[in-house]
Amino acid sequence: MKLKDKNTRKITRIGKTSLAVTIPVEMAKDLGWREKQRIVIKRIKGGLAIRDFRNKK
Repeated sequence: MKLKDKNTRKITRIGKTSLAVTIPVEMAKDLGWREKQRIVIKRIKGGLAIRDFRNKK
C-alpha cells in the first residue's frame, strides 16, 4: 500500500449523532497516543486540527 493511500481515510458513522475517522497506527505511535486517548478537535480554515487534550498549545 502506498503512503498516499494509507493517509486517505473515510468518515464512518458511529451511532446517530457521531462520525469517526481512523488514524494510521504509525501516526498514533509517533505522537505517543493510545487507545481511548482524550483529544481536542478544533475547526480551522480549510479543515480540522486534532491535538492531545493535555497539550495546551
